[in-house]
Amino acid sequence: MQQLSLPLNLPNADIDQITWFQKILTFLGINRGAAWCDQFGLSLRYRLNQQSHSPIKTLSLFSGGGGLDIAFHDAGFDIVQMVELEPKYIQTLEKNSQTGQWLENSQPICIDIRKFFPSPDLKVDFIIGGPPCQSFSAAGRRAAGVAGTKDTRGTLFQEYVRLLKTLQPKGFLFENVYGITGAQKGEDWQEIQNAFKQAGYTIHFRLLDAADYGVPQHRERLFIVGVKTGNYLFPYPTHGPDSPGKEPFYTAKEAVTGVDKSHTEPGLTGRYGHLLTDIPPGLNYSFYTTEMGHPHPVFSWRSKFSDFLYKADPHSPVRTIKAQGGQYTGPFSWENRRFTIAELKRLQTIPDAYEIVGNDQACIQQIGNSVPPQLGRILALSILDQIMGVALPFPMQYMSPNKQLGFRQRKRQLTKIYAQKSSEAIALLYIKNKSSNIQIITGKEVRFLSSDFGWSKNKSDHSIKINLTYELNTSCWMITAQTSDILTEENKFVLDVFPTLGNENWVIETDKVKLCANELNPHLFTALWKAFEEKILDITGMADLVQLSGYYQYNPRFHGVMTFSPGLQINLFWLVVQCVVRGIGVANQLSAQNLSLLWGVKTENIFSYLQSLRSMGYEVRNHHTNPQIPQGEYLIPYIFPTLTPRTVQLRKNLG
Repeated sequence: MQQLSLPLNLPNADIDQITWFQKILTFLGINRGAAWCDQFGLSLRYRLNQQSHSPIKTLSLFSGGGGLDIAFHDAGFDIVQMVELEPKYIQTLEKNSQTGQWLENSQPICIDIRKFFPSPDLKVDFIIGGPPCQSFSAAGRRAAGVAGTKDTRGTLFQEYVRLLKTLQPKGFLFENVYGITGAQKGEDWQEIQNAFKQAGYTIHFRLLDAADYGVPQHRERLFIVGVKTGNYLFPYPTHGPDSPGKEPFYTAKEAVTGVDKSHTEPGLTGRYGHLLTDIPPGLNYSFYTTEMGHPHPVFSWRSKFSDFLYKADPHSPVRTIKAQGGQYTGPFSWENRRFTIAELKRLQTIPDAYEIVGNDQACIQQIGNSVPPQLGRILALSILDQIMGVALPFPMQYMSPNKQLGFRQRKRQLTKIYAQKSSEAIALLYIKNKSSNIQIITGKEVRFLSSDFGWSKNKSDHSIKINLTYELNTSCWMITAQTSDILTEENKFVLDVFPTLGNENWVIETDKVKLCANELNPHLFTALWKAFEEKILDITGMADLVQLSGYYQYNPRFHGVMTFSPGLQINLFWLVVQCVVRGIGVANQLSAQNLSLLWGVKTENIFSYLQSLRSMGYEVRNHHTNPQIPQGEYLIPYIFPTLTPRTVQLRKNLG
């Protein structure tokens, strides 16, 4: 382990004129700069080791990659055991627990916490850790509510409580996403509070932003500190507008300065990779929306997660680093590339010398799941001072319980800043005249629709050949589809698509769209929507039908009407499809009984109809596909089919 040779006396300084955090930095001999947090941790550990207080034996639960363990170890806590389920995370903990490494003398244990029963000889003073947070996360809310403690991951806090009851430490620190307080309309939060109280602890909790504590990342998390006796107050922010000295935030550019970038790969690949270049730093995919003023919108407002194509601003902390994400999940560098693992460690304040084991994906998971050590260090010092009774060689300043922090309000104010950035960036772009995009386009094409709803120019196994005829002009887009090679004039059904009344975001330079087929065939129905979507992308750049319509929780930007050829014999299912195209029973969670009333069919047939809709490419959700949806309710998000080979819902079933 790297050692520092530092004088024990305070440097000469007029400390009465500086804030409490500046006094700590002065005492530790630390100056702000790249990787200053690493030196903060090393110096803090060295200084506290000079004090002769009894070891504070600490048990770490849900240790992950070791973020909290780094923090508490640096603050003089003795991490005796680290309990973690994932073997790939254990490899990181083992690597860094060896002699001379950051967590030396700690003992990683690879075990499911539900099977962890500590030895009767184990005595601990403190417990740290937070269980997996996915069941309380933003992703859960977006999928139709939050599963909370109804999810098996959400009940892991009960194991935490079990160990509190068994070991009876003086206190504990519990970290989780803020969604935990709102899960199941607050019922889960009340259950969690009661469980800690029954274990014998008074709890104190706050939502904190890591950027307020010297982390170059805005990361909001709920922290709960429980105490057996006495009181606890959270420390004041060390950085940002709420800090006593108004210390500027630690910026992303400051943090990554000096990192080796010799192995970086420029740009992004894939369908949307090229879009990153024009996005101003600090913005995301929303730059390419009508609401931001883009002349050729690609996406619909709030149709993606906020980290989709998110480019970091070098002069601010980055947004939250995610543990998991797709190909376009940011933050991405302002240099229009992915951040390296070394840079992500800096942005999370994980020490350069701390080795994270695994491939890039495994490393990103461990980084994104960690509590940023610099935030953890400040909390650990406050616990050392107030709960453990250790006299610190520097002051700490604490907030009253009713002190309001301003990071949520500042977050809301960013919308205006982003809009201005977007406007300035668009003014610099070469903007084509939209009316020149299309005058009259006619032609014939062949496409193939595969069983997994792939849409291609090339034939594949189990694909169906679709013959298409296009006639696109400024008054109407007409697309006709048939499976036969012999052109047939008569249409068996027509889908008329119109912009919603008063909608100003209909980016297609035409008054309406007509999708026609010469036979009542489910494959042709799906193919027509696919063909329409393809032309939208080719002509306008709009990514897909979802972007054209808007995210389903908002009012749709277009509506549809399905009509059949007079005299055509149709079964009840096609009447259900007709209702769905009109938006009847769509974009709301509804029971089978409600759907039967809306569609005019028998309740006992609803499940069969929903299965048939899925076979046509419609996304249909229920409790089996999305546990957040109550039993017996169903959700069809859109009036058109949205399933593709890449769609997660394609690999799920309705039960």
